[in-house]
Amino acid sequence: NQVLEMFDHAYSNYMEHAYPADELMPLTCRGRVRGQEPSRGDVDDALGKFSLTLIDTLDTLVVLNKTKEFEEAVKKVIKDVNLDNDIVVSVFETNIRVLGGLLGGHSVAIMLKEKGEYMQWYNGELLHMAKELGYKLLPAFNTTSGLPYPRVNLKFGVRHPEARTGTETDTCTACAGTLILEFAALSRFTGTSIFEEYARKALDFIWEKRQRSSNLVGVTINIHTGDWVRKDSGVGAGIDSYYEYLLKAYVLLGDDSFLERFNTHYDAIMRYISQPPLLLDVHIHKPMLNARTWMDSLLAFFPGLQVLKGDIRPAIETHEMLYQVIKKHNFLPEAFTTDFRVHWAQHPLRPEFAESTYFLYKATGDPYYLEVGKTLIENLNKYARVPCGFAAMKDVRTGSHEDRMDSFFLAEMFKYLYLLFADKEDMIFDIEDYIFTTEAHLLPLWLSTTNQTISKKNTSTEYTELDDSNFDWTCPNTQILFPNDPMFAQSIREPLKNVVDKSCPRGLSRAEESLGSGPKPPLRARDFMASNPEHLEILKKMGVSLIHLKDGRVQLVQHAVQAASSLDAEDGLRFMQEMIELSSQQQKEQQLPPRAVQIVSHPFFGRVVLTAGPAQFGMDLSKHKAGTRGFVATIKPYNGCSEITNPEAVKEKIALMQRGQCMFAEKARNIQKAGAIGGIVIDDNEGSSSDTAPLFQMAGDGKNTDDITIPMLFLFNKEGNIILDAIREYEAVEVLLSDKAKDRATIFKGKMIPNYIIDSNLEIENMDQKSSENDSHKPTSEEAPSESQDAGAVNEEPEGGGESSAVGDPDPLSPASTDSASVSLADPDPHAPGPTEASAPEPACTAGDSQPQEQNTQTEANSKAHWDSKVQPMESILADWNEDIEAFEMMEKDEL
Repeated sequence: NQVLEMFDHAYSNYMEHAYPADELMPLTCRGRVRGQEPSRGDVDDALGKFSLTLIDTLDTLVVLNKTKEFEEAVKKVIKDVNLDNDIVVSVFETNIRVLGGLLGGHSVAIMLKEKGEYMQWYNGELLHMAKELGYKLLPAFNTTSGLPYPRVNLKFGVRHPEARTGTETDTCTACAGTLILEFAALSRFTGTSIFEEYARKALDFIWEKRQRSSNLVGVTINIHTGDWVRKDSGVGAGIDSYYEYLLKAYVLLGDDSFLERFNTHYDAIMRYISQPPLLLDVHIHKPMLNARTWMDSLLAFFPGLQVLKGDIRPAIETHEMLYQVIKKHNFLPEAFTTDFRVHWAQHPLRPEFAESTYFLYKATGDPYYLEVGKTLIENLNKYARVPCGFAAMKDVRTGSHEDRMDSFFLAEMFKYLYLLFADKEDMIFDIEDYIFTTEAHLLPLWLSTTNQTISKKNTSTEYTELDDSNFDWTCPNTQILFPNDPMFAQSIREPLKNVVDKSCPRGLSRAEESLGSGPKPPLRARDFMASNPEHLEILKKMGVSLIHLKDGRVQLVQHAVQAASSLDAEDGLRFMQEMIELSSQQQKEQQLPPRAVQIVSHPFFGRVVLTAGPAQFGMDLSKHKAGTRGFVATIKPYNGCSEITNPEAVKEKIALMQRGQCMFAEKARNIQKAGAIGGIVIDDNEGSSSDTAPLFQMAGDGKNTDDITIPMLFLFNKEGNIILDAIREYEAVEVLLSDKAKDRATIFKGKMIPNYIIDSNLEIENMDQKSSENDSHKPTSEEAPSESQDAGAVNEEPEGGGESSAVGDPDPLSPASTDSASVSLADPDPHAPGPTEASAPEPACTAGDSQPQEQNTQTEANSKAHWDSKVQPMESILADWNEDIEAFEMMEKDEL
């Protein structure tokens, strides 16, 4: 019932405030129309002005037993959606979300029509639209390799003069390898074989280009030559759904060659990438060499795929590790390190972990996974729910939001959560008759025997080198997995229950452990000491030379050709890579993390959280867990560069001031003298935002700043205007300055607020209604940040930050996070080396989170949106909010 209520909240807000736009912007209560909002780079390639969220949600409505709403939605899609738009879209995203959404909608529509109550008027209209879209995607396949271009113009194709695309040379493996389910289903439904043929050709080409000694594939491939552009390999971003579609193509189409390919890859994954409970990227040519020391959140789908494969133990282990990360951070960060610190802090409400939770519950029947699902539901309601839907997390550490609710949240998250808790009688059809695409769309299994236009090729001779035992345990019946031992899953989880709490990096790798009592394991960067003669001897053997710099630092340079052997050269390469990552990580740890400004006035009760830059002086909010709470007041003069002339207005308040004309520390001293309990500096650069600019920390003035005892935070212009607008509309606005957004239950214990804000286990006593019209705030917050993703891949382009200056520059700013170096170490050639350099820090093992890489999208000045002029009227939002409160009070009475 909770899942249904949450879905209604998200879906009705999309339909009310966003439709026919592609996505809902839940903080500003409007639709995201491509071209009308600042560009977010590749993320926007999913948007095609074709009501993306509605199409993606069609079959979810039927799974949730909302057949009337489904019928209305199908009529809207048929009547309103135009696929012939002059717009460049991602082939991958359009395939899985739009083509998949139309085919999933068609699948359940014909099922309902057959049952005889709903959809009696339906005559395959969604399938006709799917076929039209299929033909619009086909020009992307006009390459000699058969791999599709990553983008296509819906109106003009690829190479047309007006297409504005077709010059790309690279695509990701998942982009080209995640087409077979939708394209084959389209061919089977329509009898038109060309779609399945093109998707098979792309898969065949990737298979032929796999690295033959490791049987792994890289992340990025040249669509014309088939050369691997990025030679790192994992199961996360850029590759994930390629593996998924090989196994599911076997299930849906019954073609053994897909299963044989999947098993070949799976054997390599378990041999090289799987280091239980971790899944770490490796180099395809040197699979014993880790390619990075962090994991991305998209790999959370893999335990679910392992369940489908029948390999339950590692699925339980990896899922449990991910759950521990979620319990630590409330959500799965976009990327996290091997010692479970935040690497990239965003969380766009991804559904992959819920998907794996559902599959593990189906396989084990262990009620533990129902508790996991309950945690997901509670976290979504506590931290992501806003009056106009659910907002993605901008930073899981501070609790700040993005103005973003992706279509996959409705298409997948609610589907898997509902199915996790649903009994058979809650479903109006048998879910076992369908297979899920990567976007959780439903395709009927009877397609395997329909319109088989592709002649099956006997390729078994290609697999003779494989051990037959690899296939013995594929696709078992889940009903007999654990017939005698209901505690099986718990016994696997138990050793992992504290794995995330261990803050230091992991010990020896599996490769090192296999050495046993033989040769000593290779020297690790974290153990290296420049004063240790034995370590220096090992460096020399690995071809690494050590240079002492004048400033006391040590520089390392590797020439692989000088190594004692090729194995030593490989060890040296790994050591250099580790040293570069360790150096970068420790630079980050010296920086102060971002802070949070949380607006706690009625009616938002802390639901608007703004990302703020810290100061290198004043109160350290990380050491004062309660933070500083107070009403805000604008100072005079507004720049804070001289004695405050309105101290009576500032006393015991948090002072708002404008950046510029003097040093930050001078502003802090002036407001502290006037009696302020804290300060917020607002950027004077019109339109600046933490969405599109790196976060900064305020530097001191070169003097002793111990006299400054109040907390000081920095807000960019757009975030600062949110507070200023609230002051203009209401007389008093109260905020909380803290290191991380506080749980609403902690902030509002004893006040009358919506029940779902409070932790369900918290008993509220002495409820009063002190919060009145005075404690009000305009319900808006940040717009979406700059991210660049292709097929779910996280952008890895680092962005440079400015230096901190102590004197001579008014308002010196220094970056709050320093980006890690990006090192390409794939396929090294020891006979033609280029020197690899790294600075060697003093190794340390710390528990602090590393900072996310800030990403920046350049937007032209004339395209900057005046976000505040588009906000929904306050009365309307308050009315929505009051309806929410009433609905939840009713639910509480019904003891749901």
